[in-house]
Amino acid sequence: MEISMSWKKYLKMSNLKKDIENRADVSHLVRSFYSKVRKHETLGPIFNQIIDDWDTHLERLTDFWEMVILNTGPGAGKFNPVPVHKEVDNFTGNRIQQAHFGNWLELWFNTLETSFEGKNTDFAKEHARRMAHILFFRIMERRTSKV
Repeated sequence: MEISMSWKKYLKMSNLKKDIENRADVSHLVRSFYSKVRKHETLGPIFNQIIDDWDTHLERLTDFWEMVILNTGPGAGKFNPVPVHKEVDNFTGNRIQQAHFGNWLELWFNTLETSFEGKNTDFAKEHARRMAHILFFRIMERRTSKV
């Protein structure tokens, strides 16, 4: 008799974690993470107000994180998150604060640590940390250049 079970069920049953190895893993990460973001008391209203088509957005973010974490996929050379985040800050009336990025990182780390561990997982954490700092800096830079 052949026993077939998804890795997700296996991980829940065994409490084992694996590293991020392929697009399916990245998609699981992105979808789990943004499910939390959408429900978050501070981040949810911002994201839900701006994003109309979540399916398309999640695919695009899966492309982005696949490129970042695995250096593969359709996202290579297609993404610069800085302009989009500057637009979001402008749209919200310059209300994006450093605490928002702290909330984002907390959810990102929690989501990673729930399902994954390993070299790629650690890289995903470090890249997100650097990206949050850069995005916040660029947002503040845009605000001061308007003065």
